[in-house]
Amino acid sequence: MSGLSDVRLALHSQELEAGQQQGMSARTMPRALGRWSLFWHRMHTRKTLLELTPEQLRDIGLNVEQARQEGLKPFWRG
Repeated sequence: MSGLSDVRLALHSQELEAGQQQGMSARTMPRALGRWSLFWHRMHTRKTLLELTPEQLRDIGLNVEQARQEGLKPFWRG
């Protein structure tokens, strides 16, 4: 795992923890974000998903094909 990937995963875990502490779940988070923030978030996270290694994908329970399908979805599709 490269240092950059370690940093991304650490930052993402901090974001998830912050959301949990604020009482946000995956279902309520889109309501808390503005439309453009939600689009940006989807675009950014899907791009990052395409950059993960097979080992990192296995850690989060996805295979390469699942990651590719999700990563290539347009940002406006939920």
